[in-house]
Amino acid sequence: MVKTWSTPVTAESGRLIPCPLCGGAQFKNALQCGAFAYVRCTRCGLVQMNPQPDEAQVMKRYQETSGADYCAYERANEESFLNLQLLALRDAGFYDLERELFEGANSGSQERIPAVLDVGCATGTLLSELKRRGWQTCGVEISPSAEYARSVRSLDVRGMPLEQNNFKDASFDVILASHFIEHLNDPRRFLQEAYRLLKTGGRLFITTPNISGFQSRIFGSAWRSAIFDHLYLFSVKTLCAMLINSGFELESVHTWGGLAAGTAPPWLKKIADHLAKKTGQGDVMILRAEKNPGG
Repeated sequence: MVKTWSTPVTAESGRLIPCPLCGGAQFKNALQCGAFAYVRCTRCGLVQMNPQPDEAQVMKRYQETSGADYCAYERANEESFLNLQLLALRDAGFYDLERELFEGANSGSQERIPAVLDVGCATGTLLSELKRRGWQTCGVEISPSAEYARSVRSLDVRGMPLEQNNFKDASFDVILASHFIEHLNDPRRFLQEAYRLLKTGGRLFITTPNISGFQSRIFGSAWRSAIFDHLYLFSVKTLCAMLINSGFELESVHTWGGLAAGTAPPWLKKIADHLAKKTGQGDVMILRAEKNPGG
């Protein structure tokens, strides 16, 4: 199986941290991937790299030579990645929400354009599509892809980590984070910041690999998402718990992907993909959560 693109594996210092989901301090081996490994929290089951690499070292991965390689990778796959994102958003009810927001924005005495923030927006392909659809758009991307999004697509994309941008409270109607949260040292801090930035009743859409899916169970440490850059591998259960613990109200969970292309005959892949999506055992998941009106 061909794994997802990742920066090269390097030797980095790390420190043992409490589990960011439950605070537990007991872990057992989960996946051994050669030069790096994952452990599983014995209390809540969250799969993670622990000891954790230093946050500055993680940032450095995306901002130097490998960051330029990542930009080239994103550009080469823009169309297919965009199509996957749009299909996932459709499953999660994004277009119904979009219609409601625009109808509501145009019904008052003063027109207001709904605002969306795409965190980890890469080259800005999705942001560009949303801008075309009428959204007020903003993105966050720390790799060289940010400059491409600004200069080529004329998008408002910030090159600093989310928390350093000092956005005002309740700035956005929707926040998107596709294949982002698994790269973070502190996913809970991201969720807390997303909660702050959303308007009351605003929605967060998170897309990330699903370690409770068929592919992870079949391939183990050879699973395509068990890569050096993924500091956490969430299951549906652990990500739902982290969202709820961060104040969000979970609205929907959808998964897709039964077998990766090239790992099985087309007829078998078609059956596996159908079953994975129907049973919630897909390789990738998208969760939709609301900033709790009562929170």
